[in-house]
Amino acid sequence: MIPATLPLYLATYVAKVPLRAARLAAARAGAATGVIAGLMAGLMALPAWAAELVMVEQPGCAYCAAWDRDIAPIYPKTAIGAFAPLRRADLHDGPPAGTTYAYPARFTPTFILLDDAGAEIGRIEGYPGEDFFWPLLERLAAEKAGFAPGLAPSTGPGSGPEATSAGHDSTAETTALAPRQSED
Repeated sequence: MIPATLPLYLATYVAKVPLRAARLAAARAGAATGVIAGLMAGLMALPAWAAELVMVEQPGCAYCAAWDRDIAPIYPKTAIGAFAPLRRADLHDGPPAGTTYAYPARFTPTFILLDDAGAEIGRIEGYPGEDFFWPLLERLAAEKAGFAPGLAPSTGPGSGPEATSAGHDSTAETTALAPRQSED
C-alpha cells in the first residue's frame, strides 16, 4: 500500500516545491483531494520556458561536430540551457513546425533564439569555439529574452562558484598573469 504522504514527497522532488507548502495544500483540501492539490501546487511551480534555441545543422558539417563535442554534453546542465532548451533542425527542412525565422538559415551551424511564441528574436551564425560561444549566447539571450547571465557551465575548468559567465575563473587567470611583487 502506498503511504498517503508519498505523492506529497514526489511533488516536492519533481517540482522542487517545499514540503511544507505541499503539506499545507493537502491539509486545506482534505485527504483525497489534498494529494491532488499537493501535486498541482508542485506542477504550478515549474518554470515556463522563456525561450528556445534551435540549432540548424546538416550532415557532414565539421563545425556542428565540434559543437557536439565541445558544448552539447554540458549545454542542458547550464543556466542558459535551462532557460533556452535546445531543438535541432536540418538546414534543408526549413523551420520546425510552429517556429518562424526572420530569414532562412544559410550556414551551419546557425543558432536561432526563439521567443515563447516560436518567433526568431536573434541568431548566431557559425560556431566560433567554446570560449566565444558561451558569452555570445548569454549576451544574446540577455538582450533579447531577459536571461540573467552569471552561471557558468557546470563542468570543466573554472566551474566553481567564483567562475564567470564564460566558465573561467577570472581571479586565478588575473593572478597567474599579473607580475608578482616582491615581499621585501
